[in-house]
Amino acid sequence: MADSAAKRPPTPAPASGGGGMAWKLSLALFVFLAALLYKQLQPPAPKIAGSPGAPPVTASRTKLKDGRHLAYLESGVPKEEAKYKIIFVHGFDSCRYDVLQVSPELAQELGIYLLSFDRPGYGESDPDPAASEKSIALDIEELADNLQLGSKFHLIGFSMGGEIMWSCLKYIPHRLSGVAILGPVGNYWWSGLPSNVSWDAWYQQLPRDQWAVWVSHHLPWLTYWWNTQKLFPASSVIAYNPALLSEEDAKLMEKFGMRTYMTMIRQQGEYYCLHRDMMVGFGKWGWSPLNLKDPFAGGEGKVHLWHGAEDRIVPVILSRYISEGLPWVVYHELPKSGHLFPVVQEMADAIVKSLLLGEQ
Repeated sequence: MADSAAKRPPTPAPASGGGGMAWKLSLALFVFLAALLYKQLQPPAPKIAGSPGAPPVTASRTKLKDGRHLAYLESGVPKEEAKYKIIFVHGFDSCRYDVLQVSPELAQELGIYLLSFDRPGYGESDPDPAASEKSIALDIEELADNLQLGSKFHLIGFSMGGEIMWSCLKYIPHRLSGVAILGPVGNYWWSGLPSNVSWDAWYQQLPRDQWAVWVSHHLPWLTYWWNTQKLFPASSVIAYNPALLSEEDAKLMEKFGMRTYMTMIRQQGEYYCLHRDMMVGFGKWGWSPLNLKDPFAGGEGKVHLWHGAEDRIVPVILSRYISEGLPWVVYHELPKSGHLFPVVQEMADAIVKSLLLGEQ
């Protein structure tokens, strides 16, 4: 009996077994929560226009060198007859249909061909997984070449599209005949901006927008979750918060906010248009518009910067400071206007006349 008992394997201590089980349960719970969090942080795959189960392609499109497609819209006179060729770059949460409403009479009188396009991820243009402040300028250059617009063309950009004009002035100045920048979004972290200017502009935003912009700059990987979670308010711009509208904007929103094609704008997924826009526009640029040189030093063109003094969406203070720092920029401040001033056709005609004819 003694020998038999001695040969039996030792019995594990009860405390050791309980502790091991608790550790395994804790690890399993941690892995589960981490996986759940990771899933919430990841945007769903894009619904690329024309792919199975995705929205159909209805627009004219051109294929870029990397295989992506850009959807575009042509208006004005035929490009073969045009004296002036203008590419319009739309703003945040917009598309090719939100082109500057130049009157048909002015287009005919001056011979204006107007080209607008869905920026990557918007409407029917493929998303760009490598989007940057440089890539969009190169996309515009390639679009112009694919549609045979010639060696030079004019550019007009509004809001987030206005911010893109600075990129075009840096990366493709040799292709430009003139540029109009309308109510441009500004990056609060651009080098050369004094802290008092950037902070004054920063605090003109609603607190919820301060947070949304801060996340897109410092924690871009969190941008999708931040703007889709329901725990606290996210971007008021995405939500069309009426608190952002000036008196003039509130009247214009009746027209701008009732666009029949609204669902088409975000149809490929909000992350691939709205959120990527924020990540690039408010991201970490390696340069600043304040460091740009005059691309038209020879007098062959002009850069016009327009901003409404009552703009509650994009603070005017950044445009004021940049125009003061770049004496070659012709600055137009509209004292009673908000952000949506280009929507007014009379204003659109004035912008185009100023750009093409030098009228003030």
